[in-house]
Amino acid sequence: MQIRFISKFLLAVLLATQLSACGILAVGGVAAGASVMADRRTPGVQAIDNGIEMQANAALSKKFGDNAHINVTSFNQKVLLTGEAKDADIKGEAEAYVKAMKNARTVFNEIVIGPNSTYTARANDSYLESKIKTQMIFTDKLPSNSMSIVAEGTSVYLMGILTQNEADLAKKVASNTNGVKDVYVYFDIISNAEKNRLEKQGKAGESQPNSPPKFQ
Repeated sequence: MQIRFISKFLLAVLLATQLSACGILAVGGVAAGASVMADRRTPGVQAIDNGIEMQANAALSKKFGDNAHINVTSFNQKVLLTGEAKDADIKGEAEAYVKAMKNARTVFNEIVIGPNSTYTARANDSYLESKIKTQMIFTDKLPSNSMSIVAEGTSVYLMGILTQNEADLAKKVASNTNGVKDVYVYFDIISNAEKNRLEKQGKAGESQPNSPPKFQ
């Protein structure tokens, strides 16, 4: 059991590292073109999201200790809380803390009341996220770099900046991945015209767009 856990954990870490490092994977010795369109967030918003995650994760971990295991994921300043809390009071306090943060636009509280998840369960979550990410990358016209994927057990949460067609496709891909039971989406929806503008701007800058997207 321990060997199996370690193997899954290492595989999850390896996949996550490879998939986040680049959008091109070598499969069977052949480089396969992936969805490597730039992140539709501006560099400034990406930095804000990273700051929200670092600050909130550290603060909640210090405040609740072993009474909770809470994950904070921020994408485009929309914040998702997942994990476990000992009771409803802790769940509410965690949400209140994040809502009070200066740069948090919206908070989605998906924390469940119950014992903290095991390391094996967390490794399985990472493995499932990596499987879904792989499917996203190799799905045509799906901007995997403009999404965040969070798995908790058999539930998957998707965040990102997508058109409605892209959002529908992303949910379908996640739903069809083995091991997924429920998919919850918290997308910012943009028009096709806005998508084209962001992609053109990103290519011109050879990185991310320098102006924020306009949501529908």
